[in-house]
Amino acid sequence: MLTLHDDLLSGNGYKIRLLLTQLGIPFRYRELFVHKGETRTPAFLAINPNGKIPVLVFDDGRTLSESNAILYYFAQGTPYFPDDPFARALVMQWMCFEQYSLEPYLGVARFWTKHPPDRPDLADRMAELMPKGAHALGVMDRHLDAADFFVGDRYSIADISLYAYTHVAEQGGFDLAAYPAVRAWIDRVADRPDHILITQSAFGER
Repeated sequence: MLTLHDDLLSGNGYKIRLLLTQLGIPFRYRELFVHKGETRTPAFLAINPNGKIPVLVFDDGRTLSESNAILYYFAQGTPYFPDDPFARALVMQWMCFEQYSLEPYLGVARFWTKHPPDRPDLADRMAELMPKGAHALGVMDRHLDAADFFVGDRYSIADISLYAYTHVAEQGGFDLAAYPAVRAWIDRVADRPDHILITQSAFGER
């Protein structure tokens, strides 16, 4: 059975929990606390030298890290990744957007809100995140104003990737009231029968 090393606070880890649950793939869950330095121990660094979660360990000992790479691996051949080459490229485009234009702002703001680092410039750094995160939300809102989902009007790993940090953006200080199309899309994703909360390690758990 797969073993997922993760932190329930992590939106990146949530992506994997959500997709595996939706695909009906069982996995063991190993919780680590990033803010306590548990991803910097020798034992964990032996699994992922980059010292980050999530990491999946396969039965044969192989490991796979980077959340969007893990999504890509498991979504191939499923309804969550399209067959058309251009649609596939669009999925990857949005997943790159998530990692470079969304997660560094929404994800970091949320983490710093929950576990404030001991740094004198924290307020200034938080203020710097707001307009950049707002820009990303604006891009998403304009796209979703004419679409139910991000690629081909069909739920895919692009939606899973973007949903992870967007649906909890307010926990980092972002007001989603200004993005009605994003809010409607969040509701569509959350209404799926196989949806789990970010606080759940697997379906049926809390």
